[in-house]
Amino acid sequence: MLPTAAIRFPQPGQLKVLFFDVNETLLDMSKLKKAVVTAFGDKSAFRQWFGLLLQYLLVDTVTERYHEFGVIANAALDMTAAKLETKPLKAVQKQKILALMTQLPAHPDVAQGLEMLREAGYRLVAFTNSTKFVLDQQLQYAGIMGYFEQGLSVDVLRRYKPQRSTYHEVARHLGVMPEQAALIAAHGWDIAGAQAAGLFTGFIARPGQELYPLAGPPTYHGKTLVEVARQMIG
Repeated sequence: MLPTAAIRFPQPGQLKVLFFDVNETLLDMSKLKKAVVTAFGDKSAFRQWFGLLLQYLLVDTVTERYHEFGVIANAALDMTAAKLETKPLKAVQKQKILALMTQLPAHPDVAQGLEMLREAGYRLVAFTNSTKFVLDQQLQYAGIMGYFEQGLSVDVLRRYKPQRSTYHEVARHLGVMPEQAALIAAHGWDIAGAQAAGLFTGFIARPGQELYPLAGPPTYHGKTLVEVARQMIG
């Protein structure tokens, strides 16, 4: 049995900035999942593709190279075809799939949760592994851009989350210490990275997402952003 780590909570007034992951955390990727599964004719295709995408974002960071998120996503589609032992998708098919990244709706709980946190006085910042261009399109399409003070991408840093320095750099950019910030995400790897960087964390347990048990528990944990927001506001 794994040891149970104590949950670290901020002092009243300590938290100033909340960083939000975007894909799956704020945006519903069902439309994209359906497109990938349909294109490959395999129910496991989206899981295979997205897993490869995340894996090779990490490879780029560890090997100190950098390709944009969309470039790696494109390559991962080819790798998915090889893994499923099927013919590669045509360029136009891949373009249509990747274009859907900018046409994803927000989860139903997101607008209410963001409004609650903004009214509570937190500074809200979107922070993504996608490019800034894609991020702006995503937030605009989902109708949630107005909730955020800024939208930040790792593109400027050329290092992907969950590398610890990415969280340190964005905190510094916002003029706060890591212990004055929290990351809200639906990915265990993102929560683990933020915790290692000294941030507080809020995990949204979207369907199919899980925490990394060796990283310790998040500060806040709920099935929706509204649940997490209520815990943070108290």
